[in-house]
Amino acid sequence: MVSLIEHLNELEKINENSSGKVFTMYLNTDPTDPDQQGGKWKITLKNGLHNFERYLQTDDDREELKQFQEIKKKVEKYISDHEQNLHKSIIIFATADGEEWYADKFHVRVKSDFYWQEEPELTQLQQLVKDYPKSGIILVQHDAIKVLETALNVVQTTQLFELDLDTEDWKEKVGPRKGFHSSGLGSRNAQIDNFQARFNANKTRWYNSVAGKLDKQAKDQQWERIYVVGESDVASELTKAMQKEADRVIYKNLLAQTEMKIMEAIAEA
Repeated sequence: MVSLIEHLNELEKINENSSGKVFTMYLNTDPTDPDQQGGKWKITLKNGLHNFERYLQTDDDREELKQFQEIKKKVEKYISDHEQNLHKSIIIFATADGEEWYADKFHVRVKSDFYWQEEPELTQLQQLVKDYPKSGIILVQHDAIKVLETALNVVQTTQLFELDLDTEDWKEKVGPRKGFHSSGLGSRNAQIDNFQARFNANKTRWYNSVAGKLDKQAKDQQWERIYVVGESDVASELTKAMQKEADRVIYKNLLAQTEMKIMEAIAEA
């Protein structure tokens, strides 16, 4: 699915390409919001949709009422399909002619609002784009780097790079990390000790070799913010190696955490 930020230009042109009304919905579903305790968002949703429908039922334009009712069905189905996996908000845009439909969940809180008018209501979305721009989150361990590209606090892409100790080159990996292999605890401890000694001797050179790739990615993907996350020694080393300046360095080992946990840690830092 095209990200909402990438979709913004199309949304701004909807009123030029559509002769009918446009439905816009910002729905706060944040379970941590004191005002949303007990699923109050469900009442907000019901009332928001019902108010438009009741108003249109008093109008003579039966076609417009029919169009809104079709959108209402799609909204209710989307909510029903995703109710068990909601985040902090839902944003929906839909045109009466059925040509445009965009719905997605986000990890950012919004103010619940509903609109049925000639063009989409984009003010709140435009502010969210400013507050949560396209960003790169670089999570680093001694021999592994994970890169999350985010927009509107939603992860768009994930990459994992591992250091090949034979070639001393960073290679992109697919699938779970293999980690250290050994036949017993003694050999595992020796392997870890040997790696640590080798890492200490070569960390500056190793991180310098990958920093250029990360700088290029930041430039090519037009990251507006950069976060480096890792234990103090590796996070500091990588930050020093990169030409691009990190907006924030967070001294936590989060590489193995879920994307949701990572995003929460970034928001709280």
